[in-house]
Amino acid sequence: MATLILCIEIFFCRIIDVSLGTLRTIIVVKGRSALAALVGFFEVFIWFLIAREALRNATGIWVAFAYAGGFAAGTFCGSLISKRFIRDVVELQVVTSGAEPEIVSKIRRAGYAVTVLDVKASEFGGDKYLLIMEIDAKLLHEVKALLKELDPNAFIVVHETKKVYDGFIKRK
Repeated sequence: MATLILCIEIFFCRIIDVSLGTLRTIIVVKGRSALAALVGFFEVFIWFLIAREALRNATGIWVAFAYAGGFAAGTFCGSLISKRFIRDVVELQVVTSGAEPEIVSKIRRAGYAVTVLDVKASEFGGDKYLLIMEIDAKLLHEVKALLKELDPNAFIVVHETKKVYDGFIKRK
């Protein structure tokens, strides 16, 4: 019975510390170093306590399974938590197959901000547009579907955005 309680304790503590680690990594990428350091402190504090307990009482394979299972579950939970609480913005660069003003109008009527640059004709075709959009990452599939509906041959590139200053970004 003591081994079962230990395994449950290890499993859930690993979920907490690995979830914190996943969040810390994303917070660092977003450029918030002080917050990442604070989250990292608690992450490693919990890890140290539970790793010490696991090594002190390693009485069979079940402790290792609980430790590894907690890590896997923590990775999954951390990614779910980060999607829920960390705002993610992406940039879309879209090269249209032609210079059609109606495409831009329809995108704007759908509520999205778009910057338009003229792309001159080349050996790959006539005049085109380069559309630049910053959107909430949760809207990516919706925007991609709209773009493909308006221009099935559009070339779309998606970049993760670290920060956006000013401008307009439609929220989900």
